[in-house]
Amino acid sequence: MKNIDDSNSARALPRSSSTPSRPARAIAALALAIPAVLGALLATTGTAVQAAFPDKPIKVVIGFPAGGPLDQHARLLTDKLQAVLGQPLVIDYKPGAGGSVGADSVARSPADGYTLMLANTGVAVINGALYSKLPYDTLKDFVPIARTAMQPLALLVTPKLPVRNLQDFVSYAKARPGQINYGSAGNGGISHLVPEMFKTATGLFMVHIPYRGSAPAFTDLMGGQVQFMAESIPQAANYHKQGKVRALAVTSAKRNPALPDVPTVMESGVKDFEVVGFYGFLAPAGTPPDVVTRLSDAFKQVLTSPEVRDRMVAQGADPAFLDSGEFRRFLVNETPRWNRAVKASGARMD
Repeated sequence: MKNIDDSNSARALPRSSSTPSRPARAIAALALAIPAVLGALLATTGTAVQAAFPDKPIKVVIGFPAGGPLDQHARLLTDKLQAVLGQPLVIDYKPGAGGSVGADSVARSPADGYTLMLANTGVAVINGALYSKLPYDTLKDFVPIARTAMQPLALLVTPKLPVRNLQDFVSYAKARPGQINYGSAGNGGISHLVPEMFKTATGLFMVHIPYRGSAPAFTDLMGGQVQFMAESIPQAANYHKQGKVRALAVTSAKRNPALPDVPTVMESGVKDFEVVGFYGFLAPAGTPPDVVTRLSDAFKQVLTSPEVRDRMVAQGADPAFLDSGEFRRFLVNETPRWNRAVKASGARMD
């Protein structure tokens, strides 16, 4: 009986507080499971948010006034991009310092894909050689999105000059050293450097008159206040066809479809003179890779459209898409080339 009593006594003892009951174990397991479930839900939600990019308008900053060649290029692409991305692209003009003001504002913008910069050769690869205190570094402060075009230039004169071709102009200018003015879209840009390179190649002495963008420079070229200008072909071809300016030569190795009757500089007797700029879109450094890919793919889709390509060629630009990685490698290669060109011209912007 003693053994039985002892056994019953053992069964009657209360459970130790260190041994959880079945309900307690279930509650503990649920408590452990909740963070994991919430984490999975948050991850799914985050993916859904990223996948929804873009869900608001995208701003495209241009570092020059409205009406110039970059503006024209942007407007050619933005309508089609809106259809692909499902959101409008709004152009924001921030002119100043050869495009540096606009570039700096983009570099300081949130890296979320909603602020882009449309850059030309000057903004992307020339300014770094011109300014010792440039507020941005293209390869460090931006992630390339897409190169969209290669852009030869046209050498233009006012119709008021009695010259019909480039050889005539060189002879005319050599007979009047220091009396010929050339306009540009601003100090240090490609429209400034190309005439400087042309001066070096031909031995001319011309005086530089910088403007705040190409539109006012064109106004004075048409009026004869400046006599010479180098500008991207889209705008140059438009004014040439209207008879407001006279295109004497193009700076590419081959003639341009927008100006088929205008010879190249090399055809006109200036040996090895080939200068071609480019256009491309960049975003602030740190923009998420999936957003970069989404934007780059959208540009590729737009630039494969026959309609867009035909319109771009008609304007004088060569459709030349490069994706983000390819565009970065292109910039790495172009930067030292333009550094050498700036040093040879002696141009400085300090």
